[in-house]
Amino acid sequence: MTENNAVIELKGLCKSFGKVDVLKGIDMQVAKGEVVAIIGSSGSGKSTMLRCINLLETPTTGEILWHGQNVQTEIESLYKYRASVGMVFQQFNLYNNLTVLQNCTLPQIKVLHKSKEEAEKTAKDYLERVGMLPYLNARPAQISGGQKQRVAIARALAMNPEVLLFDEPTSALDPEMVGEVLAVMQQLAQEGMTMLVVTHEMAFARDVSTRVVYMNEGVICEQGSPEEIFGNPQKQATKDFLSRFRNQ
Repeated sequence: MTENNAVIELKGLCKSFGKVDVLKGIDMQVAKGEVVAIIGSSGSGKSTMLRCINLLETPTTGEILWHGQNVQTEIESLYKYRASVGMVFQQFNLYNNLTVLQNCTLPQIKVLHKSKEEAEKTAKDYLERVGMLPYLNARPAQISGGQKQRVAIARALAMNPEVLLFDEPTSALDPEMVGEVLAVMQQLAQEGMTMLVVTHEMAFARDVSTRVVYMNEGVICEQGSPEEIFGNPQKQATKDFLSRFRNQ
C-alpha cells in the first residue's frame, strides 16, 4: 500500500499511562474500503489504538495522519474529524434520557449544523437500514443490547463518516444478539465502508475482513489477509492465540 491512498496512517504511535507502555510504536496504514479486523488478547492495546485514532486518548508520541494530515496539528476541526471517523463503542454510549430518534439527530444538529428536519430524515433512513425504525420513540432502557448497538451504528452512519471504528461492538451483548449486530456490520463491509474493528469474533475477522492485524503486548505482531493469518500464521504468538479459537 502506498502512502498516497492511505485514509489513515499511524507512524510510530506510542501511548503510555503512567509507567505502563500500552502502545509501543504502531505503524499501520488503512486504505479506502478496507475492513481491518484487529485481534489479540485483552490488554494488548487494541482499544487504546482505536481511541488514539479518534483522539479520545492523546498519543504519547508518534503521528496519526488523516489523508496525509497530522490530526493533532494540521486539521482545522476536531469535531469534523471525529464526524468523519465515526466510533461505535462496546457499551453503546447512548443518551438514556433521549429517544432513539433523538440519539441519532443530536450529533447531526450539534456537529454538522443540520436542521432538525434534515437530521430526522437522515436518522430515519439509517434507523430503517438497521431495522430500528419501529423504535423511534423508545428510550435505551426499553430496548435490548443488540438493538442499542444497532442504534449506535445508525447514529454513527448518520454523520456520513468516511471511516467507522468499532471497539468490540459485540462483547457486551448476550450471545443471541451478537448475530444481528454482525449482520449489519457485514452489510456495511459489502457496501465498501472503510472499517477498523477490534473484535473477539474470529469468524467475522476470518470471513468479512480484508486484513487481519494481530496485536500482542502493545505492538503489531503479525498482519495479513484472513487466509494468511488464519491459514498460515508465521509467528508463534499468533499461532498460540488462534489455537484457542480453532474449535469454535
